[in-house]
Amino acid sequence: MRQGIYLAVLVFFPFMAGLLSFVAGRLCTERGKAEGKDGQENVRDGIAILSAIAEFVVMLTFAISIFGSGSMESEATLVIPGVCGWTLSFTLDGFRMLYGCVATFMWMMAAILSREYLTHHKNRNRYYLFLLWTLGATMGVFFSANLYTTFIFFEIMSFTSYVWVAQEENRPALRAADTYLAVAVFGGLVMLMGIFLLNRMLGTMVIEELSRVAPYYENKGLLYVAGGCMLVGFGAKAGAFPLHIWLPKAHPVAPAPASALLSGILTKTGIYGVLILSCNLFLHDAAWGSLILALGVITMFGGAILAVFSVDLKRTLACSSMSQIGFILVSIGMQGFLREENALAVHGTLLHMVNHSLIKLVLFLAAGVIYMNAHTLDLNELRGFGRKKPLLAVIFLVGALAIGGIPLFGGYISKTLIHESILEYGGETWMRTVEYIFLLSGGLTVAYMTKLFSAVFIERNADERRQQEYDDKRAYMSPASIFALGGSAIILFVWGLLPHFTMDWAAELAQGFMGLEATGHSVAYFSLSNLRGALISIVIGVLVYALVIRKLLMKREDGAQVKVYVNAWPKWLDLENLVYRPLLLTVFPAILGVLCRILDSFVDTLVVLLRKSVYRDSPLPYHRREGNVFTVAIGRVLNGFQAFGNLTWRRKSPVHRDYVHITAMKGEELRESNWVIQRSLSFGLLLFCIGLALTLVYLILW
Repeated sequence: MRQGIYLAVLVFFPFMAGLLSFVAGRLCTERGKAEGKDGQENVRDGIAILSAIAEFVVMLTFAISIFGSGSMESEATLVIPGVCGWTLSFTLDGFRMLYGCVATFMWMMAAILSREYLTHHKNRNRYYLFLLWTLGATMGVFFSANLYTTFIFFEIMSFTSYVWVAQEENRPALRAADTYLAVAVFGGLVMLMGIFLLNRMLGTMVIEELSRVAPYYENKGLLYVAGGCMLVGFGAKAGAFPLHIWLPKAHPVAPAPASALLSGILTKTGIYGVLILSCNLFLHDAAWGSLILALGVITMFGGAILAVFSVDLKRTLACSSMSQIGFILVSIGMQGFLREENALAVHGTLLHMVNHSLIKLVLFLAAGVIYMNAHTLDLNELRGFGRKKPLLAVIFLVGALAIGGIPLFGGYISKTLIHESILEYGGETWMRTVEYIFLLSGGLTVAYMTKLFSAVFIERNADERRQQEYDDKRAYMSPASIFALGGSAIILFVWGLLPHFTMDWAAELAQGFMGLEATGHSVAYFSLSNLRGALISIVIGVLVYALVIRKLLMKREDGAQVKVYVNAWPKWLDLENLVYRPLLLTVFPAILGVLCRILDSFVDTLVVLLRKSVYRDSPLPYHRREGNVFTVAIGRVLNGFQAFGNLTWRRKSPVHRDYVHITAMKGEELRESNWVIQRSLSFGLLLFCIGLALTLVYLILW
């Protein structure tokens, strides 16, 4: 009972706290205007930040109590029946507990930085409202015990996080928000189709029951169809190819704290869904693993290429997120190939998820500090900003080294596990190709992170006046922001520095969610064979940075003394503008327009046929008396009043109306209206009966 209360608080408290902060913000703003004072929003900011802190404290307390009591086997559950005829169900296990702690920690740090970041922004009441609502929706997704609950909170999360992308309300933000929402809605509808299909086939939507029921379902092809539909929805949120298009567009325009959550946590809700499919519905399925592996390889390499070409700080980090999601998908795909011997892939999946979350928290918060001081994201304008800011440089460097897979940092551990899982499968030609692309993508990660760090913290700006302004800017972070960035960087550094005490423990705690029982053998992370893979990627990264970025992607403009970064990516090579928007705005509307015209003509033809047959108009007499007894009587009375008025005032009315004729015409209009209503109602009832009959025939036959 107590555990269920914890779950209810963790899911629903942020929704109430969001409303409270919004109301407080409105009241404080109105009071400030009335008193002519600024800074009245402190109450709202305090409520939002304290709510995020309270959520983290409750989650951490809950996790400690569960882990300390050793009651993880029984798991905490919460069931809310009767929601639209279905049941909302929540549960907690090792994986959910771990990611609940990661999510609430990230929300706490993002909320703390948001206060300083949004000081001069509009619509802060709305921002904090949806910041907390998205937290509640995200917790609902991670704690969901059945697919219905997953879908409900998944869609709530999509709509609440949409506001983050549209926060600035300028043209790029609204266009990116349109893209984000379109991908989310499309993915959600296709996912719902898959959930209904799966429920019809297996008779259950409980996540834990899928692995017990699915192997006995005979029609495997139909099961793949249902899983594929759900994969569209989850993959869209994760940022997997080809529905990754929202990632490079949304992150540059969203506030940096929101970008940290979009990249670090919301993409993991999509990965959570992919894990439900891969580790429950298609557990140890090599065919399904092939699909996930192929998507992972394309996403991993494609995101890295886009990041190398980008000259926008946050866009580079967004494309990097796409690439790291690809690494995770590769690891999930390897779980299917390795079957019961997939401990390396399971641990690599989980640890790279957590690593990526913590890394992007550090990098995007650091990018937020850079932007709120420099007011630009262009690398050429940002060059030299951090030359005399050692604290910010160290924080950014911790994130850069971790995501680059440098030894002694967390990213190295998870990438080593994924690499070892690829090697463990065998030396087939196509798998060796996967390994080469894996190492190359790791090298590209080193290259583009070197580009970012070098541009911001090492190089000098071409504009000496701007460089002088950057050097003179000392107080660029408030103490609260220093706590948010510094605390996140310390956690990330300690997490990767002691892998056997932190990462191995976390992997074993959460591995049950992925169907792994045995822990497998201990990995010597810093053996020469494992260090070799990291060294190969580092060498590739150095070569790409020196020969491609410095030589090909930097050019000297006319009259300039230094080279500048150029975006050499072809503008036309944009999947959204090249494929999706033409299809959705031109091709599909044209096709649907033709279909609608055909259906409209069919209905008109059906109406004419019915009017000529079943609903044939009865013939009217050739001569029919105008009106009826009632209209004639009413008209004569009105004519009498007209004559009496003329006689009383001793003058003729300039207009003599024949009210008998007028009332007769009104009567005809009422009769015709009554006929139209009767015919429409009869026709509608007839179509309803036809539809009902066809439905009954379908049910009888199938």
